[in-house]
Amino acid sequence: MDDTLAFGTVETVLGRLLVAVTEAGVVSLHFHDSPGARARIVKASGLRVVDDPGRTAPAIDALRAYFAGDLETFGLPIDWRLTSDAQRAVLSALYEEVPYGTVVTYGELGERSGTGVHAQVVGQVMGANPIPLIVPCHRVVASTGLGGYSGACGVEGKRWLLTLEGAVPATLDWDIDRAPA
Repeated sequence: MDDTLAFGTVETVLGRLLVAVTEAGVVSLHFHDSPGARARIVKASGLRVVDDPGRTAPAIDALRAYFAGDLETFGLPIDWRLTSDAQRAVLSALYEEVPYGTVVTYGELGERSGTGVHAQVVGQVMGANPIPLIVPCHRVVASTGLGGYSGACGVEGKRWLLTLEGAVPATLDWDIDRAPA
């Protein structure tokens, strides 16, 4: 039987998330569901799309629980097929070694991954992460501050996620039910 791809969506304060799951695991997550995002995932994976709510349900349930503040570890199987070997080494180190509520610098993650890649290269890997949030690139920060973030609402989305996790203090106007500005 051929590998296939199933899509699921979940409404969150950061938008309608699109998750793509193969038989092996979560292969992609986009912060905004759109026909273009779906087409890019299909093209990158080369897989046929099927309707399989049972396959996507664990990821959707986990994302809902995370945004409700009830989940700290996704524990979902990951399908790394959309990453190169070097990207996989960095991203799997992030997924396995940087828990909820903590942060790591780009340089530290390069060292932890065993690749020896420079902090700037780690930043590029984070920007190309096909499974943000679940593979928590928002937990990777610059040595001088938050650093950048291409997911959700940019760096304010990163700040919101880190506040949810307790890694950065909440501001007086922080609201878990309100999207970052």
